[in-house]
Amino acid sequence: MAAEMLVLEDGWVSQAGRHPSPNHDARPAGIAIDTLVVHSISLPPGEYAGDYVQQLFQNCLPADGHPYFAGICEMKVSAHFYIRRDGELLQCVPTHQRAWHAGESGFRGRTAVNDFSIGVELEGTDRDPFETAQYQRLAELILCLQAAYPAITDDRLVGHSEIAPGRKTDPGIGFSW
Repeated sequence: MAAEMLVLEDGWVSQAGRHPSPNHDARPAGIAIDTLVVHSISLPPGEYAGDYVQQLFQNCLPADGHPYFAGICEMKVSAHFYIRRDGELLQCVPTHQRAWHAGESGFRGRTAVNDFSIGVELEGTDRDPFETAQYQRLAELILCLQAAYPAITDDRLVGHSEIAPGRKTDPGIGFSW
């Protein structure tokens, strides 16, 4: 399968399904986007498929949809991108906006990683292997984002665990760098 050339226009990847999240705001003035953070998420944990992740990012996750949801349904979180197990690419926040994905974090002497990063969630857990289709789509997305934001060099592709050590473990041992 030949790599698809993704196109970024006005902060949106034209080939991505749009699932806008209200959980974003303006980046601080003068901050360059130079880091990409890889995460993993599944809702309920360890279960795949369904729309629960998008519902979480859109503040409409049903508290009674699963016992786990009651503790997270009020969270205001988002990521720029979400890649499902089958490689489907969804976008929740335009890249020029600050998504709320990193939380308390730091990288290379700077805090507030959301300010200068793009967040990509992979449907998965921090222990399960990811799918080939996810790696392919992630590679295409990285090339697209690096073309638009040349400061995102390969050494600035990091896991959530690297920017929030001790607090986060994703994308985890199932992710092959």
